Amino acid sequence: MAMRKNRLLEWPLCVFVVCAFSVYPVAGQVRYSIPEEMTLGSFVGDIAKDLGLDPQRLVAGRARIFSAGDSEYVGLDREKGQLLVKERMDREQLCAEMPACSFSFDVILENPMELFRVTVEVLDINDNSPVFPKREIELEISELAVPGARFSIENAVDQDVGENALQKYMLNPTDHFNLNVQGSIDDRKHIEMVLQKPLDREKTKHHYLTLTAVDGGDPQRSGTVQIHIVVLDANDNAPAFSQATYKAFVPENAAKGTLITTVSATDADEGSSINIEYYFEHATKSIQELFTIDPISGEVKVVGDIDYEKNKQFQIKVKAKDHGGLTDSCSVVIDVIDINDNIPKITVMSFSSALPEDSVPGTIIAMINIQDLDSAENAEITCSIHNNLPFKMESSLSNYYNLVTESVLDREQTAEYNITITAVDGGSPPLSSKKTLSLKISDVNDHSPQFPQESYDAYVFENNVPSRSFFSVSATDADRGSNARVSYFLEDGSLNGAPLSAYLTVNSDSGVLYAVKPFDYEQIKSFKINVKAQDGGSPPLSGNVTINIFIKDENDNVPQVLYPVQTSGSLVAEMVPRSADVGYLVTKVVAVDVDSGQNAWLSYKLKKTTDRALFEIGLQNGEIRTIRQVTDKDAVKQKLTVVVEDNGQPSRSATVNVNVAVADSFPEVLSEFIDITVDREYDNNLTFYLVLALAGVSVLFIFSIIAIVTVKIYRWRQNRLFYKSAANLPVIPFYPPVYPDGTLGTLQRVYNYEVCGTTDSRMSNVKFARPYSQNTLVDVSCMGTMQRENREQEDADVDGEQNPPNNDWRLNQQGQRPGPSGTYRYSTSTQEIWTPYGKARAGPHPEGAGGVVAGTGPWPNPPTEDEQIQALMSAANEVSEATATLGPRYNAQFPMQHVPDYRQNVYISGSTATLTANPQPMMPQPALQGPPQAMPQVDVPNAAQTPASKKKSTKKDKK
Repeated sequence: MAMRKNRLLEWPLCVFVVCAFSVYPVAGQVRYSIPEEMTLGSFVGDIAKDLGLDPQRLVAGRARIFSAGDSEYVGLDREKGQLLVKERMDREQLCAEMPACSFSFDVILENPMELFRVTVEVLDINDNSPVFPKREIELEISELAVPGARFSIENAVDQDVGENALQKYMLNPTDHFNLNVQGSIDDRKHIEMVLQKPLDREKTKHHYLTLTAVDGGDPQRSGTVQIHIVVLDANDNAPAFSQATYKAFVPENAAKGTLITTVSATDADEGSSINIEYYFEHATKSIQELFTIDPISGEVKVVGDIDYEKNKQFQIKVKAKDHGGLTDSCSVVIDVIDINDNIPKITVMSFSSALPEDSVPGTIIAMINIQDLDSAENAEITCSIHNNLPFKMESSLSNYYNLVTESVLDREQTAEYNITITAVDGGSPPLSSKKTLSLKISDVNDHSPQFPQESYDAYVFENNVPSRSFFSVSATDADRGSNARVSYFLEDGSLNGAPLSAYLTVNSDSGVLYAVKPFDYEQIKSFKINVKAQDGGSPPLSGNVTINIFIKDENDNVPQVLYPVQTSGSLVAEMVPRSADVGYLVTKVVAVDVDSGQNAWLSYKLKKTTDRALFEIGLQNGEIRTIRQVTDKDAVKQKLTVVVEDNGQPSRSATVNVNVAVADSFPEVLSEFIDITVDREYDNNLTFYLVLALAGVSVLFIFSIIAIVTVKIYRWRQNRLFYKSAANLPVIPFYPPVYPDGTLGTLQRVYNYEVCGTTDSRMSNVKFARPYSQNTLVDVSCMGTMQRENREQEDADVDGEQNPPNNDWRLNQQGQRPGPSGTYRYSTSTQEIWTPYGKARAGPHPEGAGGVVAGTGPWPNPPTEDEQIQALMSAANEVSEATATLGPRYNAQFPMQHVPDYRQNVYISGSTATLTANPQPMMPQPALQGPPQAMPQVDVPNAAQTPASKKKSTKKDKK
């Protein structure tokens, strides 16, 4: 594991680098730098922002971290898109003495699959102090040592790197020795004490020095060791190694006791070489567990299990010491040789266990990572799958593979695949590993329902029982689940003008055909239908089949006799002369059967005869022939009963009577066959029609009574509503009519009404006189009224009718008032006044002509219509008598200010009569001077009574 991490340390040191990868599915690479020993949950980096992803993409894609190692130091917060510290990171534990330390992991997304490489560089902090291997160092130095002699001191170890590593040493006191610091091949500070002045054992046998090691961190850390120097007697030469560096090679997994190399040192002193001892200087615990050195022979051997994947090289410092305390050192560099002892490790990073069968070739099924801890050709991986599978492996990046589809899939052929992935390395012999994935192919609706046959023939008897099945169809679908659930439908069509659904139906689940109603062979003999089978897919697929339905005939019709025709009113007889020979054809019974086949095969038999020995009938043709000579003894009237029977099962038959007359002349036949019978059938029909007519008249009478009662109730309710609505009407004063003078002496053809009503008068009936061609009154003086056409409406209430005109025309001249004469247009304005009793009274407009008749004010009690009409007629009569010889203008001394000229035509309200006072043409006359003189009275002919006037007079008399 340590060796694998050391390989990750080869990344260059940087603070933050983001670079895009072009090889799919590795979409990008991100590098972060963080210090070691960060607390759990500390922020590492915003992975979503740095990769340019939407944070929701991490949630939707189920982002996760994949690490090939056993530990995950960094975790992913998908909601925030951040990387956080998950485990404590110790740079010294991760990368030991390497200056650059980093580790990598992958971020994987799904739907679609994406892969991002993240590298985290762990920065060193000054968390370790320099440490010496021993608390006290004891040196034995001969007193013969000359100034300049060097004595090696075990250096201090600082696990930090860079500026935080060991930087300098300080020695105190420096009376006899100075400190010499040199660099070594392993970049460690190699320290030596250099003798400055000779030692004198007789003066001082022991010297005590303090050596301090200081690192370059902030704040600085330091470590100390006590040096005890023992002054010995003379030993002039120190041991010396034959090589400064020994290089050796050892295969990994080498057996224990394997000799790696042998170091050797010599001493110039006589007899001192045999007293040289070898030992490892500053050996770490891991080196001591793997290697050992013989102190006498200097042989370096294997004592532990060497693993290339953990350590590829070892550097060991060996020291030789003689009996006088003089030493020398050398370095042993051991390179580990890789052996193919690791099988490839297959890791499935993402896998879709189900795949639709309509997936296009090249669809990614799984993303696989394969790791081999070996190196060089031992780590070269070849990934493959078994043959004859529609899949293949594609390499997307080093050690990454995609399992993709190679061809089109078909679930109906193969519903599940077991895919075995084999990874083989390039070692000798090669090692391999396998991984089996189970892939299920999900169904897609790509098959339509299929019928075994293109068409079917179905047979059903006529007169079948409704809702009973008579045939069934079945279709199969190669799909699965809802895509294979077949439903059956009857396609639209018609038969004899009616939809097919009126004759039969099909069960949508089972495909069973049912007859909706009985069939009749005589109407329908065969027809075709199309049944559609549709599956439950989306979109659904369907298949059709044609069914030819044949109706089978049943013997459901009796034979029908066409001849002889059977009538009830008269008898038809066949004549046979008495001279007829044997085999004489009397007649032939003709019958038909609307059935078919044997049901229509008819046979004829004589059921009853007057003389069975005289006639016979053909079994098949129905011919009646004589079987013997006719004699005088044979009866004239022969009655034969013929039975016509079909061949059905059961058979049906009809009976016909044949009358045969055996005679030579027609009178003889007539005397025998005349039979006075009462035609009872005619009587029965007549009785039926009489009963039907009586029932119809009764029904009409009842409906008429109901209609009359309904109308009466409706009118009664209308009157009730009118009385309620008119109860609060104010009393409107009655004003007499105003008649302005005219020049032509005729009335205009417009009649003006002004109707005054209340908000509750919507239920009231307004009555207007029926317009006449020349009997129309116009009020020119009151232009504020609306001109309306006069209409006449019949009223059921007798009190609402107007009185007929009075022929006695008398105008009280006392009520006349002289006034100026002038030319006026003869018109009348009438105001329709509503009374609380539902009657309409005609009155003048309050503002008409500026005065009232006879100089009186408004009448306290308004006159009735009859009184108004009588007054009007009387005034017109007197005026007509007084002015019989005058023209259209009146004398100035005798003005009729408020009386119009009624000499020509007078319209009587409520009557259709027109009174003519002066039928002669009018001639202009000069105005007369002086008082008026009596004029001869002109007899005015009585107005002809109209039907309306007669009706009203009759009602008035009765009243």
